[in-house]
Amino acid sequence: MATGERRSYREALERLTAAQKPGAGVPAYLRWVNRGLGRRAAALAYVIRATPNQVTAVSGVLSVAGMLVLASVEASVVSALAASALLLAGYALDSADGQLARLTGGGSVAGEWLDHVVDAFRLPLFHLAVAVYLLRESGSLGLASLGVAFSLLSSAWFFAQTLAEKLLPAASDPMPDAPAWVSFAKLPYDVGVLYLIVLTSAWPTVFLVAYVALFAVTAAVAVLSMARKYRALSHAHVAVAARRE
Repeated sequence: MATGERRSYREALERLTAAQKPGAGVPAYLRWVNRGLGRRAAALAYVIRATPNQVTAVSGVLSVAGMLVLASVEASVVSALAASALLLAGYALDSADGQLARLTGGGSVAGEWLDHVVDAFRLPLFHLAVAVYLLRESGSLGLASLGVAFSLLSSAWFFAQTLAEKLLPAASDPMPDAPAWVSFAKLPYDVGVLYLIVLTSAWPTVFLVAYVALFAVTAAVAVLSMARKYRALSHAHVAVAARRE
């Protein structure tokens, strides 16, 4: 496309909608809300000629800003709204950078790597911000340790998922025929839901109950997921060894 050519938001949005990834088996917030917000953000970024890496950088900045509000600003309705809005905006742009790359053909291995690095920092840092929030609001190191434990869990699961996809691509294939209820069943460990419960941070007890519930569900799902990946990788090793004989 010529440098001076006019770019249409509506045309970009239509092209992105037509090229949308399959949604079957994807957590409901990501599938029906975040990807839509990301699509609109990508169309806007296309019009103003932003690059995918610039969108990734803004996504990271907004996420960190939301974490800082949660960790350092006294709990109130205003701070809860601000923190949640910043985190959700960062999450939407995390979906927008890839869509913009596909739209412009400007994607690269380096850009994909950068996106994964930002993701690898984003969720553990969020839980550390929660740990600071819990320590500030309760004065309890025990409660604050929940955030640290969730941070370790999210980091380990992210690494396990990413590595499994590299070692065994078939293990990360989408579920093309999954019914809609599967997306809703995955809501408890959808990152969007995690950021939405920040809206309750104005009421520390309510937030704590919701956070502990999500931690418990996420831990259970992570254990099951990693066990399934281990079995798939073990079977793949047997298959590879059999082919070599």
